[in-house]
Amino acid sequence: MDELVIARSMFGVTMGFHIIFATLGVGIPLMILVAEIMFQRTNDLDYSVMAKRWTKAFAVLLGVGIPTGTIAGVQLSLLWPGFMEVIGRVMALPFQIEIYAFFVEALFMSIYVYAANRIAPWMRIVSLVLVAIGGLASAVLITNVHAFEGTPAGFEIINGEITNVDPWKAFFNPSFFVTAGHVALSAYVVGSFTIATVSAYKMLKTSFGSRIYVFHRKSLMICLLVGGVFSFLTAINGHESAQQLHEYQPEKLAAAEGLFETQTHAPLAIGGFTDPITQEVKWGIEVPWALSFLAGNSFDTEVIGLNDFPEEYWPPLFVHTLFNAMVGIGSLLILLSLIAYVWNKLLKKDRFPKWLMWAFVAGGPLSILAIEFGWIFACTGRQPWTIYRILSTEDSVTTSGNLGTLFILFVSVYAILAVSVVLVLLYYFKRNPPEKDINKAEANQKDIPLST
Repeated sequence: MDELVIARSMFGVTMGFHIIFATLGVGIPLMILVAEIMFQRTNDLDYSVMAKRWTKAFAVLLGVGIPTGTIAGVQLSLLWPGFMEVIGRVMALPFQIEIYAFFVEALFMSIYVYAANRIAPWMRIVSLVLVAIGGLASAVLITNVHAFEGTPAGFEIINGEITNVDPWKAFFNPSFFVTAGHVALSAYVVGSFTIATVSAYKMLKTSFGSRIYVFHRKSLMICLLVGGVFSFLTAINGHESAQQLHEYQPEKLAAAEGLFETQTHAPLAIGGFTDPITQEVKWGIEVPWALSFLAGNSFDTEVIGLNDFPEEYWPPLFVHTLFNAMVGIGSLLILLSLIAYVWNKLLKKDRFPKWLMWAFVAGGPLSILAIEFGWIFACTGRQPWTIYRILSTEDSVTTSGNLGTLFILFVSVYAILAVSVVLVLLYYFKRNPPEKDINKAEANQKDIPLST
């Protein structure tokens, strides 16, 4: 197998695995913060128990996210020396600042875990805010390197030499803010819907109206509220992302929508698959003029088609399917949140139908799939470039051989980590069911200490 294919596959698997833990590492701290605020506002011990239990799950996930993130960093240098030569000279700032972001996250999480019952309530809130900021900053800073790949800035390559380097201009590249927003918002969606999955499943397995049922229902409702809000905001940000693609990576937008001919009043293709022979999206549903409006807020916006670019510059055409899957799941999550709101608040129903509960259970895995589809779309849609129109993927890859053996070893490590994290979470929460924490909190009439 070609070494380039193996290198891309190895790094793709690494990031596909790591992104699950990195995303939950951003989303879950926000939910812990929400639960802690709810506890302090209502003095309802259920919210304190939620915060503590979610914190312990977060600690386990963080324990896997750190080594997988380290592996990703090692692989960047190992597999992509040509790329890292540019990054080391132009875009090193995010990696340097990220160290401090992680320090802030780890420090204040330790304070919340071990000193929560010894500090003032407002200090607990401040600690969790800083944990959430630290986790978000880490994700945004590292993802900014990806933003730089799509919209490079702050340097020039003249006669093969990197010159006129401006690290801050590279840092605040044209897609920095839109990409940062998308990372943050989508992570909050994943964090909230993943917890909602657990809550909904537990409600299905618990007697209606029981103490534990009520506990999980409270958890489900705040997760659906937070998840619904951030799903909607992610969709708005997605509109901005499409406009960024239209301006800076037009062939990527064209591939995402299966558009071959440049045109105004361009249609938006929903579903189907792109056929390069007939140059159309087969079995898709076209929404007239919608792509032009999405790209430039006007039906008269001209959207450039793939035929305006050399075919070797075309991204793989299956990115249309990835893009549709990501958008489709995001839309479904918004719909689920709206249905839950109508059912609970407007219709005043105190019990969700079973089919809807199972839809809530599916929400968490689907949100993670959306993240995976989005990440693959973002990276694959930039091909054949590592740094858009400057450095090709082929010129970035290592010339070392024997990558196949290394690939197998890394996959084995991920399999062990995946099994381990599932077993640890199941073991811990089986030995410590919510009724145990609830009874302890009610017996003491105060929130339980996290370090127990």
